[in-house]
Amino acid sequence: MRVLVAYAAPGNELVVAVDVAEGATVADALRIADVAQRIGMIPDDAGLAIFGQRVDGSTPLRDGDRVEITRPLVCDPKVARRARAAGSNAGRPRADRRRRSAR
Repeated sequence: MRVLVAYAAPGNELVVAVDVAEGATVADALRIADVAQRIGMIPDDAGLAIFGQRVDGSTPLRDGDRVEITRPLVCDPKVARRARAAGSNAGRPRADRRRRSAR
């Protein structure tokens, strides 16, 4: 079976295609791809997914799966959205939001 192992961080992107045996797990794919050496850290079970769905290292793989190593969130998405909304023009009437051309 062939699966992809993917990781992305600022300045560090990794996508490796690996061949694994039938019945292999996510942990097996990470070991075969030598992820710890390539990204400089050992991913924990909390940061693993297959096509965006959370999994752990013991999850069996299927041919064509994409194993993703995710990073922890830098900030709470709800807090970030509220901060963006507080600074937006959402409450102003439309005419006030238009840019005025320089004359």
